[in-house]
Amino acid sequence: MVWSTLMASAAVTAIGDTLNPVDGDRENPARGLPSTAAVGGHPLHPMMIPYPVAFLTGALVTDLAARSTEDPFWARASKWLLGAGIVSGLAAGAVGAIDYFTIRRAREKTVGKLHAYGNPAALGLAAASLLARRGSGDEPPSTTAVGLSAATAALVGVTGWAGAELSYRHMVGVIGENDQHDHEEKQLVH
Repeated sequence: MVWSTLMASAAVTAIGDTLNPVDGDRENPARGLPSTAAVGGHPLHPMMIPYPVAFLTGALVTDLAARSTEDPFWARASKWLLGAGIVSGLAAGAVGAIDYFTIRRAREKTVGKLHAYGNPAALGLAAASLLARRGSGDEPPSTTAVGLSAATAALVGVTGWAGAELSYRHMVGVIGENDQHDHEEKQLVH
């Protein structure tokens, strides 16, 4: 209960950061801060995050399929998706932590903190969901396991949004200096 209250409070504060960005605006855009965890200038974290997001949200879908059809395939698929989501999430998190601890702007933004601390919480929920299935064989997941999967998917959605805010609004992990759009391109987006 305390953890969910803290996460909700951080989300509300993060939304406030989004509505009032201090890094720049259309007239005076923020300068991009390239990723420190990159290969050939290409940031690694954004290349890795689709996997845990897909696996951990997919686990909720397969949980619901397992409960509604009682087909053992879906119960097994959920376990595999949770395991893959945890492993790929740990890898993406390790690379993301490099950026978080080496790029000050990421640490200063509330959305940065929400992203950095919310993702390990999501992995913890996924691990708890996987543990709740221990010894269940191919039986449909329990209500507790499905609830943990739903909480995981919801938290991944919130922390994924926070990560996108860091990149797109606050220009963390973005290559380039100042505004990269020419005058003609700006006319298309105003």
